[in-house]
Amino acid sequence: MSLDRIFKAESVAVIGASKDETKRGYQTIKILQEEKYEGLIYPVNPKEKTILGLKCYKSVLDILERIDLALIATPAHTVKEILEECGKKGIGGAVVLAGGFGELGGEGKRLEEEIVHTAREKGIRMIGPNTSGMISVANGLNLVGLQNVPHGSIALLTQSGNIALTLITEAALKSQKGFNYYVGVGNEADIKFHEYLEYFTSDPDTKAILIYVEGLREGRQFLQQASKTLLTKPIVLLKSGRSAKGSKSAGSHTGALAGISEVASSAFKTAGIITVEHSDEMFPIAETLSSLPLLHESSIAILADGGGHATIAADYLSELGIKLPEFEKDTIDRLAAILPHNASLANPIDVAGGTDSNPAIFADCAEILLEDSNIHGLLIVGLFGGYGIRFAKKLAFMEEDAAHRMGKLVNTSRKPIVLHSLFNYAKPHSLDLLRYYNIPVYDSLEIACKCVEALFNYGRCLKEANNNTGHFQLNWGAKAIREGQEIIDGALAEGRKVLLEHEAKELLRLHGVSVSVDHLARNEEEAVKMAEELGGEVVMKIVSPDILHKSDAGGVRLKLKNEQEVRTAFKEIVNSAVEYRPGADIKGCLVSRMAGEGVEVIVGTKIDEQFGPVVMFGLGGILVEVLKDVSFRVIPVSEREAASMIKEIKASAVLDGVRGKPPCDKHAIAQLIEKISEVIEAYPAIYEMDLNPVIVHEEGLTIVDARIILSK
Repeated sequence: MSLDRIFKAESVAVIGASKDETKRGYQTIKILQEEKYEGLIYPVNPKEKTILGLKCYKSVLDILERIDLALIATPAHTVKEILEECGKKGIGGAVVLAGGFGELGGEGKRLEEEIVHTAREKGIRMIGPNTSGMISVANGLNLVGLQNVPHGSIALLTQSGNIALTLITEAALKSQKGFNYYVGVGNEADIKFHEYLEYFTSDPDTKAILIYVEGLREGRQFLQQASKTLLTKPIVLLKSGRSAKGSKSAGSHTGALAGISEVASSAFKTAGIITVEHSDEMFPIAETLSSLPLLHESSIAILADGGGHATIAADYLSELGIKLPEFEKDTIDRLAAILPHNASLANPIDVAGGTDSNPAIFADCAEILLEDSNIHGLLIVGLFGGYGIRFAKKLAFMEEDAAHRMGKLVNTSRKPIVLHSLFNYAKPHSLDLLRYYNIPVYDSLEIACKCVEALFNYGRCLKEANNNTGHFQLNWGAKAIREGQEIIDGALAEGRKVLLEHEAKELLRLHGVSVSVDHLARNEEEAVKMAEELGGEVVMKIVSPDILHKSDAGGVRLKLKNEQEVRTAFKEIVNSAVEYRPGADIKGCLVSRMAGEGVEVIVGTKIDEQFGPVVMFGLGGILVEVLKDVSFRVIPVSEREAASMIKEIKASAVLDGVRGKPPCDKHAIAQLIEKISEVIEAYPAIYEMDLNPVIVHEEGLTIVDARIILSK
């Protein structure tokens, strides 16, 4: 259903209206009147006749006129009955303020399920519960109570009212930009994040979407919609709950799952979302992306009136992956003609006092720099805006002239300018003029640099958009192989949730995955015979559905060379397994040829509670859980995405060869990751897969050990 009856509501019933100034039922009506809400307001309270000069009704059923939206400001236990009345009245949307639902678990969760069922049965779309409310700024529909929300083109979605207050206050104090919508998503019980994204994508007045999220109830749908939204509008997102304590707090706040931060971070990045780590970066980056042309190449110039700021900016931008290229000769010649002889004409530029008597030279330099074909954007750092304060009042007029010229320059060159100013706090007119021309101004040098990075990251996202088309869309079971499904069905029929190692490898082999050649030996004699057939050194491993971690059970023996070693190993492995897990179902020992030399890596999969199936890659062996040097992607994963996963781990240089070792076949790893992604899509019953170690050779690789855990 369309959300228009919420965001473009022409009439609002305030259920729980009150004469008590401390109650939301009073504050909401008052703010709607003060904001000159364009629609009709209907207070509902059976005990009152009028509130703030408006007729009060005992029930929404007593109101004769059509009502689009209901604000429900009553306790949790009353909401179900009120929604039923709203349904009878034909109300299209509801904003439920009360807490005491799914965030409490138990009875609260059951109550939340009831009101969602009622809302859907009655055709009502519901924001919340446990929400701070919503605002549609353009028509004065303010159901939050925040005053003087600056009107702009940024849609704000958060799971925290305090975060919203912070961002709105920041916009009002430091910017000429603002918001067109605010939604306190609350428990996300009915309307989900991805549905808001879809609505704002089609809204012509929204230029950017700003999100604070603690947990997603339908993470994969969110990623699917985000990858579509980002084709036309940037999304800036702060994900909290990255630590164990934060995750617990986030979950208790909304009742939503906080999930694994590494999975969330990689998923958002793959979708093209601009993620931030600090709350003070949120609004500036959204403001920048909604205002300026994008950086289509990672090359900018820094223009400074002091060496310190220039050096700090250069260092930080380099860390962020932004290049400071050399200037063309003509650029250097033109700069030399207007700057002092001691000015630094390399990138970054230090004007060395060249602007002290005439700050309009900033505009001259900006024009020269943006005409250079090597330069795709400009960061100005230092005192601009403060020359009339710091030196002489008459210089303020020159700064204003420069601001006009630089503003027009952005429009004509289609290259962005971001400005850092020590005098932003003083709000000089020259800086207001820059903002008028959509040039953002920041008093934090680091935030200005992060805004430059965001311009490049979103520009790159749009370049690569074709590669993300249809991403995150699972096609369960479409490529399943009959023999592979028979292996899974056989295990489930036996009551097993684990495939034995040789079964797991056979399933992978059916999909063209390179695995080691193995034989299951049920006794010593079979083990000896199989070792002789394989030839050379062999490996033996315990096979039991009750023992997942073979090394922990003493269930692995390596480099067995002769019959006696094989016999001894078989006995020791079985005895160790029985001692480790008394009563374990011992199927025998797997006999395999020793794999050749190479680097051990791990490829694994699991079902993430927010995003569904994900794949993991990292250096393997017994230290994987200690080092935790891994990367994640939400399935499906292309070979191209797999290659980026390999680059992301800190120890990726090991794969290039160290201390005389040859480089590993990274192409084979990427192909394996892509193939495993396909296998997971083929069999919905696979809950978790662990290929560790995978030995990567100079050419090709071998899966030495494989574990597959099944769902019900």
